[in-house]
Amino acid sequence: IYIDPPYNTGNAFSHYDDGMEHSLWLGLMKTRLEALHKLLSKDGSIWISIDDDECHYLKVLCDEIFGRKNFVANVIWEKKYSPQNDAKWLSDSHDHILVYAKNKDIWRPNLLPRTEEMDARYKNPDNDPRGLWKSSDLSVKTYSPTTDYPITTPSGRVVNPPAGYCWRVSKKRFEEMIGDNRIWFGKNGTNVPSIKRFLSEVQEGTVSKTIWYRNEVGDNQEAKQEIKAFNSDDVFATPKPERLLNRIVDLGTKDGDWILDSFAGSGTTGA
Repeated sequence: IYIDPPYNTGNAFSHYDDGMEHSLWLGLMKTRLEALHKLLSKDGSIWISIDDDECHYLKVLCDEIFGRKNFVANVIWEKKYSPQNDAKWLSDSHDHILVYAKNKDIWRPNLLPRTEEMDARYKNPDNDPRGLWKSSDLSVKTYSPTTDYPITTPSGRVVNPPAGYCWRVSKKRFEEMIGDNRIWFGKNGTNVPSIKRFLSEVQEGTVSKTIWYRNEVGDNQEAKQEIKAFNSDDVFATPKPERLLNRIVDLGTKDGDWILDSFAGSGTTGA
């Protein structure tokens, strides 16, 4: 389920009343969220767009209806490019998307597709037959004396973990990784050792972060342009960009899933 309900900002919108008194707004949301909770599949999730005016009250209401343990995240969406110079206090540049699972124990989001920029970080300077790889730090900050040991590089240099750090693997495991050509000492064999992470072995996608930038998922200006492309006479006041809904659908659905948008708005979910 994705919903973009009235934000209760105090402004009069032609498509719905968006200036109700706070308790009336919460009452409206309560009855609708209770119905949506019943409709949501056992392995489903609900994504709710909202701004600062009611977000934190809505969060408490959703905790009551969906269960606080089923709260997944508060996503921050960068909705504007430039500051509003006529703002009396601070210029708001983001909205919230509250995410709840029907059952968080069994619900998992999909991974986001890997980008060309991510894959470009992988090289193959030693022509390893396993293909592209990138180096990863062998040391970790969580100290354990069992993994604090000296390593002799191919050039004969002896290196130790930085002060307060230790190696990520035991000495026995390190020797196994040396035998499997998974340790990189640099082209001249003088560098501090690092682990080779192969592109072929990384997961197919990436885990989504909770801050979504406008260059990734669009902003208010992009959404307005999408609306004007097919309806320039009566532009919906608060549309969402299609790229934003794409991100939500990609993360929250499987092939064949039904998607409900009970407020509909400008029809971005349908698009």
